[in-house]
Amino acid sequence: MTVGTAGTRLVVLRGNSASGKSSIAAGLRERFGRGLALVEQDNLRRVVLREHDHPGGANIGLIDTVARYALDAGYHVVLEGILYADRYGPMIRRLATDHRGPTHHYYLDIAFDETLRRHATKPLADTLGEPELRSWYRPLDLLPDGVESVIGADSSLAATVDRIMTETGLDRLPAREH
Repeated sequence: MTVGTAGTRLVVLRGNSASGKSSIAAGLRERFGRGLALVEQDNLRRVVLREHDHPGGANIGLIDTVARYALDAGYHVVLEGILYADRYGPMIRRLATDHRGPTHHYYLDIAFDETLRRHATKPLADTLGEPELRSWYRPLDLLPDGVESVIGADSSLAATVDRIMTETGLDRLPAREH
């Protein structure tokens, strides 16, 4: 079942907690403007469904459905989240295979110590601590087949947004007018 158009872009941003996924996604939307949908694992899983992350969770299908709907409606999609390779990889692979337009995969590779430092600046830092972050952390949890470009902690937010805008071609596409 094909999804989207030859002109829609699908950008998959994966990485551990506090790796910068949400900030990068927000930066892409800010730079692009209207017509770029953010499909955020945390929002769909924790807010919409209030579900724990587990294999076969309902959020996996919901994420897939929302991304497909947005692509079919002509939106470019940034799919972002921890999105563990073993749990979400098959869904991401099917979505990328079905997408008519270009799909770009990025993995944010941030060391655990840096994850802790970044997490300390978040509002959730008071309720989620090092034990939870350590239990979630998976070093270099890459999708199979080498489809992801790995971006390290040495790439600034602005440089990462610039890189993704350029590599995906979003910097050359018009935003929606309404």
